[in-house]
Amino acid sequence: MSAALHLEIPAWLAAVAASQPPLADDGARMAFVIGLARRNAAAGGGPFAAAVFESAGGRLVAAGVNRVVEAACSAAHAEILALSLAQQGLGCHDLGASGLPVHELVSSAEPCAMCLGAVVWSGVRRVVCAARDEDVRAIGFDEGPKPEDWVAVLAARGIAVRRDVLRAEAIAVLREYAAGGGDIYNGRRGGA
Repeated sequence: MSAALHLEIPAWLAAVAASQPPLADDGARMAFVIGLARRNAAAGGGPFAAAVFESAGGRLVAAGVNRVVEAACSAAHAEILALSLAQQGLGCHDLGASGLPVHELVSSAEPCAMCLGAVVWSGVRRVVCAARDEDVRAIGFDEGPKPEDWVAVLAARGIAVRRDVLRAEAIAVLREYAAGGGDIYNGRRGGA
């Protein structure tokens, strides 16, 4: 048994993130994230990306892309990596801790069941999504069981959600991935 868990983002992502100037609005932040998803899929990764931004001013805190297949780790979703890298970078497990600016997660797709849980515990106060759950399922991914009205669940916890920001662009990345033979890596849907 290994004594450590090591997940790594691609070198190209680290370089892009290091030079990213602040992005002023949801559209610009989402365009950045969808560009990461497209680049990751083209490089052999999954068609998903996410980033944590400071809400006021749009400073990029951390970005993640889907690394499930490359890392041999089902937890290596873009949202999980972006949230984890932001927390490590800030030295705090709670992105909503006192003294920190308000943080938000911008994701190329709505959170799956696992990522929804991570959002709840992360401390972000806002989530911005592009593709919907049904768009992701349409190419064959299983998003897992999550509450039907997950937006209300997050709202009850003080986390605002904005959906459908550049949805068509995110769907295009998903369809390109599927058409190119991308790995749909959840072959035992429904627990079978």
